[in-house]
Amino acid sequence: MPFPTGYLTRSARTPPEPPAPSEAIPIEGRAQEARRVLLARIGDFVVRHDLPVTAQNLATVCGALSGSQPELAEALVQREVSGEPIDQRWLDTLSRLDPDGHSRIAALETLSDKLEYALMRFAQTARAAQSETSDHRGAIGVQIEALAGPEGLEQVLDLSRAMLARIEQAEAAMARSEAETELLRESLAKARIEADVDHLTRLPNRRAFERRLVSAALEARERDEPLSLAFCDVDHFKQVNDRHGHAAGDRVLCALAASLTEGAGQACFVARHGGEEFVLLFHGLAKEAARGRLDAIRRAQASRVLMNRDTGQPFGRITFSAGIAEVTESADIRSCLARADAALYRAKQQGRNQVELG
Repeated sequence: MPFPTGYLTRSARTPPEPPAPSEAIPIEGRAQEARRVLLARIGDFVVRHDLPVTAQNLATVCGALSGSQPELAEALVQREVSGEPIDQRWLDTLSRLDPDGHSRIAALETLSDKLEYALMRFAQTARAAQSETSDHRGAIGVQIEALAGPEGLEQVLDLSRAMLARIEQAEAAMARSEAETELLRESLAKARIEADVDHLTRLPNRRAFERRLVSAALEARERDEPLSLAFCDVDHFKQVNDRHGHAAGDRVLCALAASLTEGAGQACFVARHGGEEFVLLFHGLAKEAARGRLDAIRRAQASRVLMNRDTGQPFGRITFSAGIAEVTESADIRSCLARADAALYRAKQQGRNQVELG
């Protein structure tokens, strides 16, 4: 059900209007009323466009309708004016085109690097302290041997022994700290690797893809080589989940992930972008060549008959649609993402189970 004319334009560009001053509502009351109005608009937007209630969707819609993110508001306005649908796929596109997305990833990487550096410095300090206490222990040991003979030096001897015991305890604590630090460093390394992996398909995830896209684009331009990007989306995937259950749907996604990885070749980076959508980076291939390779995978996938191992019932044909764009055709990476997504949308609109160029 579409918005009334002008609704989105007004609400996306400007925050909720406070009550008129003549109403004499206290500032606190006006702020609460503005929040209620904004929440109502967000809820109305989500319901009218039949969007899932997710944290990402609510954040995107709130950023646009509140006026806190003018870029998102402008994009929604243009979408309404053009008469094109505001659906989940398009909201995902907005998220991909978020100019702050890469900066957030970079900030996370910087924080991880700082933490790793701090752990390294702590380990170095622990090793230095351990070496120093070891030297002191040796010197005191020599003094104890020298003082052991003469009478009247028992108190000094006891004190020296006590000091030696404390140093040994400190040395042991330092050794434990160093071991714990090394364990933390290993855990951090594993966590960073795991953060880049999709837990279902074990493919790289969206975070890993976004980082790879930036580095791959720079490398392709330096080498003057083509680089193409493809978005793939499973056709009618909701029907698979509805008829066979989400566990079966997960197995379908894993099967498709394996088909894409095997068919694309070693020079292709394959990742799960989210939901039933996958993304591929074809290194060294212009978009026409990338389309040929991906279309071969599409035909092979469409010819397969997948069975639900729990029920013995066939899933039917599992196909996917795709859109391809050439990253190196434009200096703006976001432009490539938009072109590939638009091509994918055309493939869906034209009947699915096909690959379109953007």
